[in-house]
Amino acid sequence: MNKRGLLLVFSGPSGVGKGTVLKEYLKKHPDTAFSVSATTRKPREGEVHGQHYFFLTREKFDRLIENDGLLEHAQFAGNCYGTPKEAVEKNLEKGIDVVLEIEVQGALQVKEKCPDALLVFVMPPSFEELRRRLTGRGTEDKETVRRRLSNAGREMEAAKQYDYIVVNQTVEDAADQLEQIVCAAKHTAKYLREFIDEVEYDAETCCK
Repeated sequence: MNKRGLLLVFSGPSGVGKGTVLKEYLKKHPDTAFSVSATTRKPREGEVHGQHYFFLTREKFDRLIENDGLLEHAQFAGNCYGTPKEAVEKNLEKGIDVVLEIEVQGALQVKEKCPDALLVFVMPPSFEELRRRLTGRGTEDKETVRRRLSNAGREMEAAKQYDYIVVNQTVEDAADQLEQIVCAAKHTAKYLREFIDEVEYDAETCCK
């Protein structure tokens, strides 16, 4: 079978619960590697370098870009974020699945560089439900919620460029949807082409 891991790119608007869904999925699949992003922003209280993010200076981040060391990168609120390429590639070569939880802008960069990547977008059951979840958190003022909802509309437009959509009605159901998607992806002819080539070669050799 295919010895290379699957690159799974996971995105969705703020408040949709993508991080919670992903945690539920990873509990069932602890052998899947979660890619740690690099950023130029300062660590927040409780954040650990190498666990939550790789906290880099702008100089080191720019050097990674120059050396083609990032799968994708983008800038938000004056800070840079990106996915280090080396760790992702090493895991994939070992046959380990890798998950990236990144914004739409970065996800589309990954799709361009890695055509075999599987892009999954998490949607709310409705836009009103997304509004309810954002306001229900009680951590942001009305203007911040309004801005996040505006961004969500643009992000959901980009969802049409993804391979699959997961609707997060409940965390458990959404994690099950993701599990089914990954299982289906690993049975496509595209993913198993190396295996198909090996069997085809054996057939040709056997019949000579």
